[in-house]
Amino acid sequence: MTLVSSDAAEFVTQYTNLASPRLGAEVTYATDDFFADKSRLIDPADPVFIDGKYDDNGKWMDGWESRRKRGEGYDHCIVRLALPGILHGVNIDTSHFTGNYPPAASIDACFEEGEPTETTVWTEVVSSVTLQGNSHHLVAIKNEGTWSHLRLNIYPDGGVARLRVYGQVQCNWESRDDDEIIDLAALVNGGRGIVASDQHFGSPSNILAPGRGVDMGDGWETRRRREPGNDWAIVSLGHPGVISGIEVDTAHFKGNFPDSCSIQAAMVTAGTDESLVTQSMFWRTLLPEQKLSMDNIHKFSSEILDIGPISHVRLNIIPDGGVSRLRLFGKLSR
Repeated sequence: MTLVSSDAAEFVTQYTNLASPRLGAEVTYATDDFFADKSRLIDPADPVFIDGKYDDNGKWMDGWESRRKRGEGYDHCIVRLALPGILHGVNIDTSHFTGNYPPAASIDACFEEGEPTETTVWTEVVSSVTLQGNSHHLVAIKNEGTWSHLRLNIYPDGGVARLRVYGQVQCNWESRDDDEIIDLAALVNGGRGIVASDQHFGSPSNILAPGRGVDMGDGWETRRRREPGNDWAIVSLGHPGVISGIEVDTAHFKGNFPDSCSIQAAMVTAGTDESLVTQSMFWRTLLPEQKLSMDNIHKFSSEILDIGPISHVRLNIIPDGGVSRLRLFGKLSR
C-alpha cells in the first residue's frame, strides 16, 4: 500500500473502476449517513458544491457524510463491487469537505457470494492513511486476492465525496460454453483499455462500458490532430478468443467522428503494458480500413480477417475524433 500523487497513479487509467454503479456496484450499508446519503459515495459524476443548499438535516453535501460521533468507535460503509476483481488502487476523494472530512481512513475487503454477515472475514487492503480536506487520496494496493466487497472505515466520522476502486475483473471463464458468442472486450467481461495515443476528452476504457454512450463525454475522443498520422487505442480482451463480429459505435459524435477505422490484433504472450505500444505497430490486420459515419452503430462480420485467437487489439481511428463504444464478439480460445 503506497500513497501516490495523481500524476503517478497509473492504476487510474490502466484499470476499471469496480465501484461504478453503471456496472452494478452499490453501497449496501452505512453505520450512519445522517447528513449525506451513502449512495452518493460512488456516483460516477464529479462531486459538486452548491452554495446555500440545505435539507432537513443541514448543509447538503455531495458525498457520504455521517453525523458527529459522541461516543467510542468509528463509522464505516460497505460497497458491493460491480464484479469480483483484483484491486490495484483507490481514490478516496474529499472534494468540498473542508471542516467535516475524516482525519483518517482505511479499507477492508472480503469475498462473499451474497452480502457480508457478522461472520464475514475481512482483510485489510489499505491500512490507515491520513486524509486532507478537499483532496484526492490515491492509494496503490498490492494484493493478489479477488474481492467482492469493500468496507471503507473513517476515523471517527465525517464526510467523503467519492470512492473510486480500480481493479481487474475476474470472470469465471470455466463455466462459460465454448460455443457461446461473447463480447470479449466488455468491461464486465474483464476487457481493459490500456493506452491511447491521446486521451484529451476521454479514456479508452469508456468504449468498453455497457450500453450505448449517454453523451460525447461517455466515450473516447482525441484532440484535433495537427500532424501526420492517426490516433489509436490498445485494448486487452477479458479472455483470448477468435473474433467473428465487431461493432464500432459513434453515438453522439457528429461533427467529430473519425473518417474511418481499422483494427490490428495479436495474441500477446509476453511483455508489459508499456511495450505493447511498440509491439502493436506490427500486429496483423483484423479489420481492414472501414468508412465511418456520424452517430451510428457500424457492424462488421464478413470484413473480418481470419487471424486466429487474439488477446489484444489496436483500434486505429483515421485521422482523429471520437468513438463511443467498441464491441468485439467471439468465442473463447482455451
